[in-house]
Formats: sequence, structure tokens, C-alpha cells
Amino acid sequence: MAQKKLKFQEAMKRLDEIVNALNQNDLDLEEAMSLFEEGLKLSKQCSDQLKTFEDRMDQLLHQQEETNDEQ
Repeated sequence: MAQKKLKFQEAMKRLDEIVNALNQNDLDLEEAMSLFEEGLKLSKQCSDQLKTFEDRMDQLLHQQEETNDEQ
């Protein structure tokens, strides 16, 4: 699969497909390694996206608290 920036849900779905394929144990070593590398990249992408979402949520909650404190 060509490496492009997938939306979070798409990346998670692809990761699930990769895990299932690797668990089948019917891949040759090169294909398994390629899928493993793709999975690592997708895992990092998802982790980075979750961190971004978490930071944004913290920022929004902080803004809401400041708004409530001003009232």
C-alpha cells in the first residue's frame, strides 16, 4: 500500500489488516518485513495523531475553564 497520510480510523483499519496478515503465517519473509515496516509507520502516525488530539482537547478545556473563571 502506498504510504500516504491516512485519517486516524483508516490507519487503524490498515493496522488491523496488517496484524491479521502477519498472524496468518503464510507470508514470505520479504512481504512480512514490508508489512511490519508499514505497520510501524502507521503506529507512529496514529500515536502522533492521538497526541495532537489530546493536546487540542487540553487546550480547549483550559480555554473553557478560563471562560468560566471570568464569569
